[in-house]
Amino acid sequence: MADISLHKHSQGMAHFAPGLLLTAAIALATAWLGNLLSVAQLGLGALTLAIIGGIILGNTLYPTVHGHCDAGVQFAKQKLLRLGIILYGFHLTFQQVLDVGVSGVVIDVLMLTSTFTLACWLGRKILKLDRETAWLIGAGSSICGAAAVLATEPVIKAESSKVAVAVATVVIFGTLAIFLYPLIWHSVSPLLPGLSLSEFGIYTGSTMHEVAQVVAAGHAISPETENAAVIAKMLRVMMLAPFLVVIGVMVRRSAPATSGEKQRITFPWFALAFILVALFNSAHLIPASAIAVINQLDNVLLAMAMAALGLTTHISQLKRAGLRPLLLGLMLFIWLIVGGGAINLTIHHWLG
Repeated sequence: MADISLHKHSQGMAHFAPGLLLTAAIALATAWLGNLLSVAQLGLGALTLAIIGGIILGNTLYPTVHGHCDAGVQFAKQKLLRLGIILYGFHLTFQQVLDVGVSGVVIDVLMLTSTFTLACWLGRKILKLDRETAWLIGAGSSICGAAAVLATEPVIKAESSKVAVAVATVVIFGTLAIFLYPLIWHSVSPLLPGLSLSEFGIYTGSTMHEVAQVVAAGHAISPETENAAVIAKMLRVMMLAPFLVVIGVMVRRSAPATSGEKQRITFPWFALAFILVALFNSAHLIPASAIAVINQLDNVLLAMAMAALGLTTHISQLKRAGLRPLLLGLMLFIWLIVGGGAINLTIHHWLG
Protein backbone atom coordinates (compact mmCIF):
# COMPACT_ATOMS: atom_id res chain seq x y z
CA MET A 1 0.00 0.00 0.00
CA ALA A 2 2.83 2.37 0.88
CA ASP A 3 4.45 1.71 -2.50
CA ILE A 4 1.18 2.48 -4.30
CA SER A 5 0.76 5.73 -2.34
CA LEU A 6 4.34 6.78 -3.07
CA HIS A 7 3.87 5.96 -6.74
CA LYS A 8 0.72 8.13 -6.94
CA HIS A 9 2.53 10.97 -5.15
CA SER A 10 5.43 10.79 -7.58
CA GLN A 11 2.99 10.77 -10.51
CA GLY A 12 1.31 13.89 -9.09
CA MET A 13 4.64 15.69 -8.74
CA ALA A 14 5.61 14.71 -12.28
CA HIS A 15 2.29 16.15 -13.48
CA PHE A 16 3.22 19.61 -12.18
CA ALA A 17 6.99 19.48 -12.70
CA PRO A 18 7.29 20.66 -16.35
CA GLY A 19 5.21 23.80 -15.81
CA LEU A 20 6.88 24.62 -12.51
CA LEU A 21 10.32 24.20 -14.03
CA LEU A 22 9.36 26.47 -16.93
CA THR A 23 8.05 29.24 -14.66
CA ALA A 24 11.10 28.89 -12.40
CA ALA A 25 13.41 29.21 -15.40
CA ILE A 26 11.66 32.41 -16.49
CA ALA A 27 11.77 33.79 -12.94
CA LEU A 28 15.49 33.11 -12.52
CA ALA A 29 16.36 34.42 -15.97
CA THR A 30 14.47 37.68 -15.43
CA ALA A 31 16.00 38.04 -11.94
CA TRP A 32 19.45 37.87 -13.54
CA LEU A 33 18.35 40.33 -16.21
CA GLY A 34 16.99 42.71 -13.55
CA ASN A 35 20.40 42.80 -11.86
CA LEU A 36 22.04 44.20 -14.98
CA LEU A 37 22.82 47.87 -14.41
CA SER A 38 21.19 49.04 -17.64
CA VAL A 39 17.92 47.30 -16.76
CA ALA A 40 18.00 48.16 -13.05
CA GLN A 41 18.27 51.87 -13.87
CA LEU A 42 14.89 51.61 -15.62
CA GLY A 43 13.27 50.49 -12.35
CA LEU A 44 11.84 47.34 -13.97
CA GLY A 45 11.57 44.88 -11.08
CA ALA A 46 11.60 41.10 -11.24
CA LEU A 47 7.79 40.87 -11.32
CA THR A 48 7.49 43.20 -14.29
CA LEU A 49 10.25 41.43 -16.22
CA ALA A 50 8.76 38.01 -15.42
CA ILE A 51 5.36 38.82 -16.88
CA ILE A 52 6.99 40.36 -19.96
CA GLY A 53 9.08 37.23 -20.46
CA GLY A 54 6.03 35.05 -19.89
CA ILE A 55 3.96 36.94 -22.44
CA ILE A 56 6.73 36.69 -25.05
CA LEU A 57 7.06 32.92 -24.59
CA GLY A 58 3.31 32.47 -24.18
CA ASN A 59 2.70 33.89 -27.63
CA THR A 60 5.59 32.12 -29.37
CA LEU A 61 6.99 28.84 -28.03
CA TYR A 62 4.64 27.94 -25.16
CA PRO A 63 1.66 26.74 -27.27
CA THR A 64 3.82 23.83 -28.51
CA VAL A 65 4.38 22.53 -24.94
CA HIS A 66 1.11 23.71 -23.43
CA GLY A 67 -0.25 20.21 -22.89
CA HIS A 68 2.76 19.14 -20.82
CA CYS A 69 3.17 22.35 -18.81
CA ASP A 70 -0.33 23.69 -18.17
CA ALA A 71 -0.90 21.92 -14.82
CA GLY A 72 2.30 23.32 -13.31
CA VAL A 73 1.72 26.77 -14.79
CA GLN A 74 -1.78 26.92 -13.29
CA PHE A 75 -0.37 25.74 -9.94
CA ALA A 76 2.20 28.56 -10.00
CA LYS A 77 -0.43 31.14 -10.95
CA GLN A 78 -2.76 30.15 -8.10
CA LYS A 79 -1.04 28.32 -5.21
CA LEU A 80 2.45 29.83 -5.45
CA LEU A 81 0.89 33.28 -5.76
CA ARG A 82 -0.86 32.95 -2.40
CA LEU A 83 2.29 31.59 -0.76
CA GLY A 84 4.29 34.46 -2.24
CA ILE A 85 1.87 37.07 -0.85
CA ILE A 86 2.05 35.45 2.61
CA LEU A 87 5.85 35.44 2.63
CA TYR A 88 5.84 39.06 1.44
CA GLY A 89 5.10 39.89 5.06
CA PHE A 90 8.78 39.22 5.81
CA HIS A 91 9.62 42.35 3.81
CA LEU A 92 7.83 44.45 6.41
CA THR A 93 7.71 45.33 10.10
CA PHE A 94 5.13 47.38 11.93
CA GLN A 95 7.95 49.52 13.31
CA GLN A 96 8.13 51.04 9.84
CA VAL A 97 4.71 52.59 10.40
CA LEU A 98 6.07 54.56 13.35
CA ASP A 99 8.92 55.92 11.23
CA VAL A 100 6.61 57.78 8.84
CA GLY A 101 4.52 59.29 11.64
CA VAL A 102 0.82 60.06 11.80
CA SER A 103 0.91 62.28 8.72
CA GLY A 104 2.42 59.51 6.59
CA VAL A 105 -0.25 57.03 7.72
CA VAL A 106 -3.08 59.47 7.02
CA ILE A 107 -1.66 60.32 3.59
CA ASP A 108 -1.38 56.64 2.60
CA VAL A 109 -4.93 55.88 3.75
CA LEU A 110 -6.33 58.86 1.84
CA MET A 111 -4.37 57.99 -1.30
CA LEU A 112 -5.51 54.36 -1.24
CA THR A 113 -9.19 55.09 -0.68
CA SER A 114 -9.40 58.05 -3.06
CA THR A 115 -7.51 56.34 -5.89
CA PHE A 116 -9.50 53.11 -5.71
CA THR A 117 -12.82 54.97 -5.41
CA LEU A 118 -11.88 57.10 -8.42
CA ALA A 119 -10.93 53.98 -10.37
CA CYS A 120 -14.34 52.43 -9.68
CA TRP A 121 -16.22 55.58 -10.70
CA LEU A 122 -14.16 56.44 -13.79
CA GLY A 123 -13.88 52.84 -14.92
CA ARG A 124 -17.53 51.88 -14.55
CA LYS A 125 -19.44 55.13 -15.10
CA ILE A 126 -17.26 57.08 -17.53
CA LEU A 127 -15.27 54.47 -19.50
CA LYS A 128 -17.86 51.66 -19.21
CA LEU A 129 -15.26 49.04 -18.27
CA ASP A 130 -16.20 45.77 -16.61
CA ARG A 131 -15.95 45.68 -12.83
CA GLU A 132 -12.98 43.29 -12.65
CA THR A 133 -10.78 45.39 -14.95
CA ALA A 134 -11.61 48.61 -13.09
CA TRP A 135 -10.93 46.99 -9.72
CA LEU A 136 -7.63 45.43 -10.81
CA ILE A 137 -6.31 48.68 -12.29
CA GLY A 138 -7.52 50.50 -9.17
CA ALA A 139 -5.75 48.02 -6.89
CA GLY A 140 -2.49 48.26 -8.82
CA SER A 141 -2.57 52.05 -8.87
CA SER A 142 -3.63 52.58 -5.27
CA ILE A 143 -1.50 50.02 -3.39
CA CYS A 144 1.58 48.27 -4.73
CA GLY A 145 1.42 47.72 -8.46
CA ALA A 146 1.67 44.24 -9.92
CA ALA A 147 1.72 42.51 -6.53
CA ALA A 148 -1.63 44.11 -5.62
CA VAL A 149 -3.11 43.13 -8.98
CA LEU A 150 -1.98 39.53 -8.46
CA ALA A 151 -3.30 39.43 -4.89
CA THR A 152 -6.69 40.85 -5.94
CA GLU A 153 -7.16 38.39 -8.80
CA PRO A 154 -8.06 35.28 -6.72
CA VAL A 155 -10.49 37.30 -4.58
CA ILE A 156 -12.53 38.60 -7.54
CA LYS A 157 -11.75 35.61 -9.82
CA ALA A 158 -10.69 37.73 -12.79
CA GLU A 159 -9.59 36.39 -16.18
CA SER A 160 -5.88 36.27 -17.04
CA SER A 161 -6.31 38.80 -19.84
CA LYS A 162 -7.80 41.37 -17.45
CA VAL A 163 -4.97 40.82 -14.98
CA ALA A 164 -2.39 41.29 -17.73
CA VAL A 165 -4.03 44.53 -18.86
CA ALA A 166 -3.97 45.86 -15.28
CA VAL A 167 -0.30 44.94 -14.90
CA ALA A 168 0.43 46.67 -18.22
CA THR A 169 -0.92 49.97 -16.85
CA VAL A 170 1.37 49.62 -13.82
CA VAL A 171 4.38 48.97 -16.03
CA ILE A 172 3.74 51.84 -18.43
CA PHE A 173 2.86 54.63 -16.02
CA GLY A 174 5.07 53.43 -13.17
CA THR A 175 8.09 53.39 -15.47
CA LEU A 176 7.22 56.87 -16.73
CA ALA A 177 7.03 58.08 -13.12
CA ILE A 178 10.66 57.05 -12.49
CA PHE A 179 11.84 59.77 -14.85
CA LEU A 180 9.05 62.26 -14.08
CA TYR A 181 9.31 62.51 -10.26
CA PRO A 182 12.91 63.84 -10.14
CA LEU A 183 11.81 66.49 -12.64
CA ILE A 184 8.85 67.35 -10.41
CA TRP A 185 11.19 67.79 -7.42
CA HIS A 186 13.53 70.12 -9.28
CA SER A 187 10.52 72.11 -10.55
CA VAL A 188 8.55 72.49 -7.32
CA SER A 189 11.32 72.74 -4.71
CA PRO A 190 12.19 76.38 -5.65
CA LEU A 191 8.47 77.24 -5.51
CA LEU A 192 7.95 75.50 -2.15
CA PRO A 193 11.09 76.25 -0.08
CA GLY A 194 9.50 74.69 3.01
CA LEU A 195 9.16 71.29 1.32
CA SER A 196 11.81 68.92 2.70
CA LEU A 197 13.48 66.02 0.95
CA SER A 198 11.81 63.66 3.42
CA GLU A 199 8.34 65.08 2.73
CA PHE A 200 8.87 64.69 -1.00
CA GLY A 201 9.94 61.11 -0.27
CA ILE A 202 6.62 60.45 1.47
CA TYR A 203 4.87 61.97 -1.57
CA THR A 204 6.84 59.64 -3.84
CA GLY A 205 6.13 56.54 -1.76
CA SER A 206 2.44 57.34 -1.37
CA THR A 207 1.76 57.94 -5.06
CA MET A 208 4.03 55.71 -7.18
CA HIS A 209 3.05 52.18 -8.23
CA GLU A 210 5.86 49.66 -7.64
CA VAL A 211 8.39 49.34 -4.83
CA ALA A 212 11.23 49.09 -7.36
CA GLN A 213 10.00 52.22 -9.10
CA VAL A 214 9.85 54.10 -5.78
CA VAL A 215 13.43 53.09 -5.00
CA ALA A 216 14.65 54.22 -8.42
CA ALA A 217 12.88 57.61 -8.28
CA GLY A 218 13.86 58.33 -4.68
CA HIS A 219 17.48 57.35 -5.30
CA ALA A 220 17.65 59.82 -8.20
CA ILE A 221 16.83 62.69 -5.80
CA SER A 222 18.65 61.98 -2.51
CA PRO A 223 19.24 59.24 0.10
CA GLU A 224 16.87 61.01 2.50
CA THR A 225 14.14 61.04 -0.13
CA GLU A 226 14.76 57.39 -0.97
CA ASN A 227 14.49 56.25 2.67
CA ALA A 228 11.27 58.17 3.33
CA ALA A 229 9.79 56.99 0.03
CA VAL A 230 10.48 53.32 0.74
CA ILE A 231 8.99 53.50 4.25
CA ALA A 232 5.83 55.23 2.97
CA LYS A 233 5.58 52.64 0.21
CA MET A 234 5.96 49.76 2.65
CA LEU A 235 3.09 51.18 4.68
CA ARG A 236 0.89 51.11 1.57
CA VAL A 237 1.91 47.49 1.01
CA MET A 238 0.76 46.64 4.56
CA MET A 239 -2.68 47.97 3.66
CA LEU A 240 -3.05 45.23 1.03
CA ALA A 241 -4.49 42.70 3.51
CA PRO A 242 -7.38 44.82 4.87
CA PHE A 243 -8.04 46.01 1.32
CA LEU A 244 -8.49 42.41 0.15
CA VAL A 245 -10.88 41.68 3.02
CA VAL A 246 -13.03 44.68 2.01
CA ILE A 247 -12.95 43.58 -1.64
CA GLY A 248 -14.07 40.09 -0.59
CA VAL A 249 -17.06 41.56 1.24
CA MET A 250 -17.94 43.71 -1.79
CA VAL A 251 -17.82 40.66 -4.06
CA ARG A 252 -20.13 38.72 -1.76
CA ARG A 253 -22.65 41.54 -1.46
CA SER A 254 -22.80 42.07 -5.22
CA ALA A 255 -23.16 38.34 -6.01
CA PRO A 256 -26.72 37.42 -6.98
CA ALA A 257 -28.50 35.12 -4.54
CA THR A 258 -29.58 31.80 -6.06
CA SER A 259 -32.57 29.81 -4.81
CA GLY A 260 -32.71 31.88 -1.67
CA GLU A 261 -29.34 30.54 -0.49
CA LYS A 262 -26.74 32.79 1.08
CA GLN A 263 -23.59 33.34 -0.92
CA ARG A 264 -20.52 31.87 0.72
CA ILE A 265 -17.97 34.44 1.90
CA THR A 266 -14.73 34.21 -0.07
CA PHE A 267 -12.36 35.29 2.67
CA PRO A 268 -8.76 35.88 1.51
CA TRP A 269 -7.06 33.83 4.21
CA PHE A 270 -3.69 34.41 2.61
CA ALA A 271 -4.16 38.14 3.34
CA LEU A 272 -4.67 37.39 7.04
CA ALA A 273 -1.58 35.19 6.98
CA PHE A 274 0.30 38.07 5.34
CA ILE A 275 -0.53 40.34 8.31
CA LEU A 276 0.42 37.63 10.83
CA VAL A 277 3.78 37.14 9.13
CA ALA A 278 4.45 40.89 9.23
CA LEU A 279 3.57 40.90 12.94
CA PHE A 280 5.90 37.97 13.55
CA ASN A 281 8.65 39.69 11.58
CA SER A 282 8.25 42.77 13.80
CA ALA A 283 9.45 40.72 16.79
CA HIS A 284 12.85 40.16 15.09
CA LEU A 285 13.00 36.53 16.20
CA ILE A 286 14.69 35.36 12.99
CA PRO A 287 18.25 36.40 12.06
CA ALA A 288 18.58 39.00 9.34
CA SER A 289 20.52 36.54 7.18
CA ALA A 290 17.60 34.08 7.28
CA ILE A 291 15.11 36.86 6.46
CA ALA A 292 17.22 37.77 3.44
CA VAL A 293 17.02 34.17 2.19
CA ILE A 294 13.25 34.07 2.74
CA ASN A 295 12.82 37.34 0.83
CA GLN A 296 14.88 36.00 -2.06
CA LEU A 297 12.71 32.86 -2.13
CA ASP A 298 9.59 35.00 -2.03
CA ASN A 299 10.80 37.09 -4.96
CA VAL A 300 11.23 33.87 -6.95
CA LEU A 301 7.75 32.59 -6.03
CA LEU A 302 6.06 35.85 -7.02
CA ALA A 303 8.11 35.99 -10.22
CA MET A 304 7.01 32.41 -11.03
CA ALA A 305 3.39 33.46 -10.54
CA MET A 306 3.90 36.44 -12.85
CA ALA A 307 5.61 34.24 -15.43
CA ALA A 308 2.66 31.85 -15.28
CA LEU A 309 0.28 34.75 -15.78
CA GLY A 310 2.26 35.87 -18.82
CA LEU A 311 2.32 32.36 -20.29
CA THR A 312 -1.48 32.20 -20.15
CA THR A 313 -1.99 35.66 -21.63
CA HIS A 314 -2.48 36.04 -25.36
CA ILE A 315 -1.78 39.25 -27.28
CA SER A 316 -5.17 38.91 -28.98
CA GLN A 317 -6.81 39.21 -25.53
CA LEU A 318 -4.91 42.42 -24.82
CA LYS A 319 -5.91 43.86 -28.19
CA ARG A 320 -9.57 43.11 -27.50
CA ALA A 321 -9.32 45.11 -24.26
CA GLY A 322 -8.76 48.27 -26.32
CA LEU A 323 -7.55 51.67 -25.15
CA ARG A 324 -10.03 52.23 -22.33
CA PRO A 325 -8.04 50.36 -19.65
CA LEU A 326 -4.93 52.36 -20.52
CA LEU A 327 -7.01 55.54 -20.45
CA LEU A 328 -8.15 54.65 -16.93
CA GLY A 329 -4.54 54.02 -15.94
CA LEU A 330 -3.59 57.43 -17.34
CA MET A 331 -6.38 59.21 -15.45
CA LEU A 332 -5.33 57.55 -12.19
CA PHE A 333 -1.68 58.40 -12.92
CA ILE A 334 -2.61 62.08 -13.27
CA TRP A 335 -4.62 61.89 -10.02
CA LEU A 336 -1.72 60.28 -8.17
CA ILE A 337 0.62 63.11 -9.22
CA VAL A 338 -1.70 66.12 -8.90
CA GLY A 339 -4.25 64.97 -6.34
CA GLY A 340 -1.57 63.14 -4.39
CA GLY A 341 0.52 66.30 -4.27
CA ALA A 342 -2.44 68.31 -2.94
CA ILE A 343 -3.21 65.68 -0.27
CA ASN A 344 0.43 65.51 0.82
CA LEU A 345 0.78 69.30 1.15
CA THR A 346 -2.52 69.59 3.04
CA ILE A 347 -1.77 66.82 5.53
CA HIS A 348 1.78 68.02 6.14
CA HIS A 349 0.41 71.51 6.78
CA TRP A 350 -2.19 70.25 9.27
CA LEU A 351 -0.20 67.51 11.00
CA GLY A 352 3.42 68.39 10.22
